Amino acid sequence: MADASFIAGDWGTSHLRLFLCDGDGRILERADAAGAAAAAGRFANLFDDLVAPWQQRGGPLPAVLCGMVGSSIGWIDAPYVPCPAVPEQIAAACVALRDGAIHVVPGVSCRNRLGAPDFMRGEETQILGALHLDPTLRRGQRLLCLPGTHTKWVALQDGVIVEFLTGLTGELFALLRDHSVLVQRTGELDPVSAAAAFKQALARFNEFPQAQLLHRLFECRARRLAGELTPLTAAGYLSGLLIASDIGGALRLLPPAGNAHSVHLIGDSQLTQLYALGLAAQHYTATALEGTAAALAGLAQVYRQLTQRLVANAVH
Repeated sequence: MADASFIAGDWGTSHLRLFLCDGDGRILERADAAGAAAAAGRFANLFDDLVAPWQQRGGPLPAVLCGMVGSSIGWIDAPYVPCPAVPEQIAAACVALRDGAIHVVPGVSCRNRLGAPDFMRGEETQILGALHLDPTLRRGQRLLCLPGTHTKWVALQDGVIVEFLTGLTGELFALLRDHSVLVQRTGELDPVSAAAAFKQALARFNEFPQAQLLHRLFECRARRLAGELTPLTAAGYLSGLLIASDIGGALRLLPPAGNAHSVHLIGDSQLTQLYALGLAAQHYTATALEGTAAALAGLAQVYRQLTQRLVANAVH
């Protein structure tokens, strides 16, 4: 294990993904476990158990962790960096555990376009990784979208996080799918039929873009009663309505600069594909970057910056 340099960890609410990495951030081994919600009071023990085989073979290794591990329900509370947030500021604000053997990446906060406080934790590391993987994002004004349970729309200026806006898209979909009369899905979902219903919802939504989402949601049930949807396609239709609304609202509030009609997506490949379809329906193009790859690249960037700072302090 001589080529192992550090441990990178993306510790979200539901999942923990640990990666044993070399100095360039390449994955040597991986371990998965429960997220922060299930790890209350035992973060240290859970982490130690997972990394013990790596530490025993390769000696003590530093670790960089991001996500809800640094929240109020996490291992330690890593304060938020306020916008405008420069990438180097985020790395510099990491909170140290165990005398610096572990560093936890802070979140980012802003006062969003609606004048309300807004927060992200974990997505900032994906953005750091995206800036490394796609250097064009460091130049000019760029609009990012990170789809998920709480979708983030992020405005960048020359690589600096200027502001962002959160959409409760994924969480609202799960709540309405599982706890409302709109879908009541039974049986196995047919991907082809669901995709067709999703695209139908995008088109229907864009026929009346001025309509409030609140006045569209009951369509999922009404179209089932009218025989236009089945219980197995209503979920796809619901997803289309929610994503179309998310995209339309965000683009009105955070439009790309000038005549640019492009958005950079970061996240799960299936979700980014759905958002790319939604953007295309509103005449926008999209480029996509896989979320885990972005997070890992971001953690590697933080590790490099922390290492450089240690070397600089030692020299001085």
